[in-house]
Amino acid sequence: MAWRDGKASGKRLLLFMASIILGIAAVVSIQSFSKNLKDNIGLQSKALMGADYLIDSKQIPTEGVQAIIDSLKPVGNEVSFASMAAFPSQSANKLVQVRGIGGAFPIYGELETVPVSAAKAYQSGNAALVDATVMLQFDLKIGDSVKVGNTTFPIVGSLKSAPGSNAFSTTMAPPVVLPYEAMEATGLLQLGSRVEYNYYFKAAPELDIDALDDEVDPRLDADNADFDSHTSVSERLGKNYENFAKFLNLVAFIALLLGCVGIASSVHIYIKEKLKAVAVLKCIGGTRRQSFLIYLIQIAGLGFLGGIIGTMAGLGLQALFPIFIQDLLPFDVEISISVQPIIMGLLLGVFMSVLFALLPLLKTWFVSPLEVLRVQEDENPASQKASALVLLAIVVFIFLFSLWFLESWKYALGFVGGILVTFSILAGVSYLFMRGIKKYFPHSWGFTARQSLLNLFRPNNQTMVLILAIGVGSFLISTLYFTKDILLAKASLENSEDSPNVILLDIQTPQKEAVAAAIQNKKLKVLDNIPIITMRVHSINGVSADVIREDTISKRGKWIVNHEFRTTFRDSLIASESMESGKWPVAREGNGLIPISISDNLAKDAQLEVGDSVVFNVQGVLMNTYIGGVRTVDWQRMQLNFSVVFPSGVLENAPQFTVMTTNAPDEQISAGLQQELVSNFPNVTILDLRQVLATVQGILDKISWVINFMAFFSILTGIIVLIGSVRTSKYQRIKESVLLRTLGAKNKQILKITALEYFYLGILGTGIGIFLSLVASQLLAYFVFKAPFVPSLVPFFVLLPGITGIVLLIGLSNSRSVLNSPPLEVLRKEAG
Repeated sequence: MAWRDGKASGKRLLLFMASIILGIAAVVSIQSFSKNLKDNIGLQSKALMGADYLIDSKQIPTEGVQAIIDSLKPVGNEVSFASMAAFPSQSANKLVQVRGIGGAFPIYGELETVPVSAAKAYQSGNAALVDATVMLQFDLKIGDSVKVGNTTFPIVGSLKSAPGSNAFSTTMAPPVVLPYEAMEATGLLQLGSRVEYNYYFKAAPELDIDALDDEVDPRLDADNADFDSHTSVSERLGKNYENFAKFLNLVAFIALLLGCVGIASSVHIYIKEKLKAVAVLKCIGGTRRQSFLIYLIQIAGLGFLGGIIGTMAGLGLQALFPIFIQDLLPFDVEISISVQPIIMGLLLGVFMSVLFALLPLLKTWFVSPLEVLRVQEDENPASQKASALVLLAIVVFIFLFSLWFLESWKYALGFVGGILVTFSILAGVSYLFMRGIKKYFPHSWGFTARQSLLNLFRPNNQTMVLILAIGVGSFLISTLYFTKDILLAKASLENSEDSPNVILLDIQTPQKEAVAAAIQNKKLKVLDNIPIITMRVHSINGVSADVIREDTISKRGKWIVNHEFRTTFRDSLIASESMESGKWPVAREGNGLIPISISDNLAKDAQLEVGDSVVFNVQGVLMNTYIGGVRTVDWQRMQLNFSVVFPSGVLENAPQFTVMTTNAPDEQISAGLQQELVSNFPNVTILDLRQVLATVQGILDKISWVINFMAFFSILTGIIVLIGSVRTSKYQRIKESVLLRTLGAKNKQILKITALEYFYLGILGTGIGIFLSLVASQLLAYFVFKAPFVPSLVPFFVLLPGITGIVLLIGLSNSRSVLNSPPLEVLRKEAG
């Protein structure tokens, strides 16, 4: 019976099977690619690092650290730091990551260069490898030169990739590779310079790297050094991409949920038309179980078929992901087929189709044989109870599925709550819209306008499901656009003359006056002249750093005692700060404890409160301080912020370097200033915040493109649901249109009625979705990003008319058979 009935009616459900296919394809593609990505990171972890393990230090290794390094016998070493590089042939300069490499690094992987011989030639020729993108940007040729610090190096090759670099770091500061022995001559390894020393090791086959990590890392931490194995680096890298994949999984899951809404809608209409047939079956002896299973088997079969097609499509789709996000990955991803996503796709197709079809399917269970003679309007109490249980099962399933993705019950609850709120608001607005039209119907309107409104609450109308599908898809994509705008606004620069857009770092004390004069000679103002002193925590509330470091029970962040703080001194707050507790500034009483101000995140991690004492080691001198105030700091503002701030009159004579800021009104003046400073002060690092912002925006564009691509599945699924909804009730609509033509309605009138109806649906669904995204984005801006929110115009000028137009076209295409054929022919064709 299921097969025979399905052959006659299955076509009416095929489009809704398409929505399931899209949702499953989205989930399977993300799951499969995530699995491939994880496997690739694991397989290529040694090549990513270039070694089995490394020891890194942000200062010249102490005697203890050097003894450990010597005992393990490094194979390669590296010193790296950010610096300005000048290209004399082009009269240009750029912020780069200088990598001085020595020994046999990389042990695994290779320096990919053009020509290939340059990977070794740069060492023997005391030459440089320059990032390939920089070579193109400044039209550099092999044989040109690059000046780093006080030394000029010939360029022997362009660098395509190197172990230890990643897409984000090379975008912000592209690498320039030099011989290790040449680093001292550059004159850039000075006090306050942010230098990192790396030592690379090859492990013997029998060595347990994790056991070595457990043994050595605590001793290294005490001296501001760290131990990293290739497995720990791959785990961190995998975690970063895993979080991104989780978000995409939720986007794909929303697409699948929209498909399920379409399934529920189509089955609702389908079963409603079958109820009399079910009643007849019961009159001639058919059981509840038999009538229920007939349609359950049909839905499960369609779900299984949709699962097969969706899984195959997802496996094919994953091949496109490396193309989309290759710029964000430090290696090439080799695509393979995994068993887990395949099984998940097949099971999801059947399970979700059946689960979301149960509500309408229950009507076959509770239908009475009397339905043959009359329609029962009152719902069976048993049916209401069963429906409540099914709804509960759906919510539980969504929660468990999102919990599996997010691995946090709090986030899973938040996701389910957000879905329920969004669906509830859309459903509520749809219901109120239909009730409002019915109650306040404009009887004075013309015939076509009245008829189009009547169609919105006619029997078998699809107003609610279409508004749900279109609204959720519009909500998702609009929120993504708005969120991207918030992130970019956080990083944006103020346009006033007193807002810095050029930052000069690592200015040594003897250079301060000369650098300031160079800025003023360009008719620019020195906006900030900030001294910076490096120091480490010696003890907290009388407990030494060594004790804190070894305490495995304490919840105090270990980074506090392993971190080298860069602090400053001043007696006022800046624009990005506000007082959370205590007071600032606080006057120092005589030669007593020094009052300091700390940031709220430091106070939280170090478990410090106002009045607590902290002893700092300022390059060998111990300074006794207490917490005078805790500041809330907006770290996302593009300006200099500090975790620890001292009052004036304490650190003026401490060894220090200076940071200056200025405002260059245009790129030409900024470039001229940079060129002069790089020539005269090669150790000074220059950050042009406009270039940084452009880089950040480029990265956000790449990420948002991938997110929008996945979000498009939700909109596309909504459109498929729309097409299916229209097709499912096609016979009912065709009868209405034929009757109108029989009564004398013209094609133009029928076309206008249809066009107005779907215009209302499109504009209402998309409009509500965008409005909800505005509210959600405002809440995100206020509570999460703590930033002003200026909405993007893209959803209003692209999404709103675009989706409305698509809805309109689909509705009109459904009326072609009525307009192009005589009424009797249409009725006979549809009846056949």
